[in-house]
Amino acid sequence: MSRRIAIIVVLGFALIGGAAFAYRGAIREMLAERAKPELPPAVPYQPQPELPQEEPAEEPAPIEEPAASDAPEPEPAPDPAPTPAPRPAPSAGQANLAVPFTPQAPHADWSMPYQEACEEASLMMVHAYLANAGAFTPDEADRQIKALVAWQTERFGYYEDTDAEETAAIAREYYGYAASHAVAIASMEEVKREIDKGNAVILPAAGKLLKNPYFSGDGPRYHMLVAKGYTKDGKIITHDPGTRRGADFLYDEATLWNAIHDWNGGDVESGAKMMVVVRK
Repeated sequence: MSRRIAIIVVLGFALIGGAAFAYRGAIREMLAERAKPELPPAVPYQPQPELPQEEPAEEPAPIEEPAASDAPEPEPAPDPAPTPAPRPAPSAGQANLAVPFTPQAPHADWSMPYQEACEEASLMMVHAYLANAGAFTPDEADRQIKALVAWQTERFGYYEDTDAEETAAIAREYYGYAASHAVAIASMEEVKREIDKGNAVILPAAGKLLKNPYFSGDGPRYHMLVAKGYTKDGKIITHDPGTRRGADFLYDEATLWNAIHDWNGGDVESGAKMMVVVRK
């Protein structure tokens, strides 16, 4: 009897171990999700109202002094011009923008062009945020990536490895966000300040320095991702399109700062530290 029980126990452990091995990826993903800290509330894009433009001043006409008895009643003072509603300040050293997420391979096909579509996916996510659009469907994300690839091929002659300046040009010319620009940065505080203004920021990076555990192999030589928030404990909230697990992915501030580098002709780890601010 005891031998039979022992065999049953061994078989049971073997079955459990085999199931755990077969579903190790799903188990690891479930544990990672449970380990994620609570993030600040995600804030949707809030366009600021424009101030009315002042009419050009006209030369005043000569005024005749009326007789004392005919003096008109004084005109009431005009209402002051409306001022823009202030954007909510970041809550106690944290912020999070409600940017929709898509991986650069919406149907999990990592062949070309999707393997090189991190720039396209990053621009698409920021555009969806500025348009207050809903979540991406895989089919819609796939269609947008292909459209951007075709446009860049026509505009630049290629679509792979666009640098920060070229990415800002796509935001201006393709999406019509005329105030978009690429700028050199000296610290992560500059990225946080843009997020505080409600601007999601696209960051170019030496992908291998990101050390993202969900990347294939060591990661890409060159990569782009969206910085959309930050936490009180020094984490940067990103949407990293290089993995399907990239929504709200948290990078240590020091790790992300070390990885930020522009394309630089392929010598990425020597590239300048840049950010792309996409603005209407």
